[in-house]
Amino acid sequence: MVQVIRKDEREANENLIRRFNRKVLQSGVLAEAKASMRFAKPISKPERRVKAIIRKERKADKLDKTRLGLR
Repeated sequence: MVQVIRKDEREANENLIRRFNRKVLQSGVLAEAKASMRFAKPISKPERRVKAIIRKERKADKLDKTRLGLR
C-alpha cells in the first residue's frame, strides 16, 4: 500500500504535499494504523477494578508527597 506521488513540472511543493495527504487519507492506511495502536486486550471486571484501585492509591500517594514538599 505504498503511495507514489510524482511531482509535475512547475508544481509547487505545497500542492504536492496536499495531493499526497489526500491520497493517504483516501487509501485508509492512516486510519488502520491508528486503530491498531488503540487496540487493547479485553480484561475482566475484577482486574479492571484492581487496576483502578492501584491507580487511585498511587495518585493519592503522589498528591500527599507533593503537599509535603517531597516531590
